[in-house]
Amino acid sequence: MLVLFVALDLGYTFIQAYQLPLEGDLPSIVLPDSNCQRVLHDPFGWAVLTRNEVYVAPNRFFAHAAMVSYFKSVPFALQRFIDPISSVYAACALFAVGVQALLLYVLGVYISGTYSLKSYTPWLAMALLAPLFQLTGYNDQMGILDHSITYTFFYAFPLALLLLLLLPFYRAAYQGQPLQLSWPRRIALIGLMVVLAFNGAIITGVVAVLFFGIIIHWVLKHRQEGAFFRPAHWLTHFRRTPQLPVALLGLFTLLCLYSLYIGLNEQESRIPSPPLWQRYLRIPMGILWQFRKLGLPLLLLACLANVQFIRRLLPATATTERMVRILKWVGLFTLVYLLLLPLGGYRTYRPLIVRRDSDMPVIMCLMFFYGLSTCFLLTYLHGRNRRWYMLGVVLFSAIFLNANKPWLRDNNTCERKSLAQLAQAREAVVPLCNECSVLDWNKTQAPENSETAAQMLRYWRITPDKKLYFNK
Repeated sequence: MLVLFVALDLGYTFIQAYQLPLEGDLPSIVLPDSNCQRVLHDPFGWAVLTRNEVYVAPNRFFAHAAMVSYFKSVPFALQRFIDPISSVYAACALFAVGVQALLLYVLGVYISGTYSLKSYTPWLAMALLAPLFQLTGYNDQMGILDHSITYTFFYAFPLALLLLLLLPFYRAAYQGQPLQLSWPRRIALIGLMVVLAFNGAIITGVVAVLFFGIIIHWVLKHRQEGAFFRPAHWLTHFRRTPQLPVALLGLFTLLCLYSLYIGLNEQESRIPSPPLWQRYLRIPMGILWQFRKLGLPLLLLACLANVQFIRRLLPATATTERMVRILKWVGLFTLVYLLLLPLGGYRTYRPLIVRRDSDMPVIMCLMFFYGLSTCFLLTYLHGRNRRWYMLGVVLFSAIFLNANKPWLRDNNTCERKSLAQLAQAREAVVPLCNECSVLDWNKTQAPENSETAAQMLRYWRITPDKKLYFNK
């Protein structure tokens, strides 16, 4: 039943994602246009380092390369079965479903402690988390999958890969065992570190906060052993620290610091922006905006309630205390991460600094703790307490499932009609009959503004040749 529920939920996501319109960043990145070509020819930002040049996305090579590779291959594979227009929408939907499936599996492994899908616990964890993936309902509060496929490539996908990278470190630390990796796995992890470090600012920010937490944990742990201010004390404990995780995570940190440095020359960050103190003042407004609907407050309340249930309904053990500590670490991560957000610059499309994409790591932490603590309670509660708790979990999931309606209000029906008109048009410049944007964030006011999108449509075989267009 759990397997069927997760499979049906993924199918439900495909139906929703298949309705999403295309957006303005997609053709610019995939074609690419003149602004996005530079990063594809300079993966590691040498022009920034050697000539202090400023251009688009100097530290996002792998995010751009992933989009280019995907959308220059998958739509053509799908065109063996469906028409060119549908192939692009299907490619977007398949990628969204793939990212959700990967996140569910990786979070399921974190929660259950096993990679095996033959076990019951990973499926329970995935079934608990599946309703939290919202494409309608609470999407603008806590959506992991964005209505823009570009944002899914730039945020949810790299975060899924980061969770995959950190998984062996987490399992070793949680089980109190040394990290053991074969040489092929070490090389694979280093390769993934390079990919993630040059995937944008969100990964480097998360890594900075995580490693800050690791250092704090290490300091507090050894402070309890006395001789806190003696250099010999720290040197001794550092020598006892396992070298493999220190070397790997240290390398990852250096790569992320370099990425942050070249990211300072991001062209978008050079626009006029409010002073730093004003950006900090906007954080509370951004948080309140995210809490204006039921979704995110309900998730936070469920996490806090689970901690109280663990404290009150279960005997105090090392495991229950660990659950409480995990939530405290999630709280610390949230605080530090939010305080770092204004330092990442200002974007006009994110005026309140805090938004579902910028604080997606915090949302994922809450989802993880909800899944972890709920699985723990369902396992160790008994009798009447367990029955009442199961009813509460079902009600919680039902609220999210009900909010996540199957049909999108802002769907691609109008855009599909415009693309069909372009596919059948004979003139070189087409005045569109429909009042909606086509491969753009806004309506196209002049034909020359559709140059990049027109070339992209020709590349995908949607139009027989380049057709410029505009909204009448």
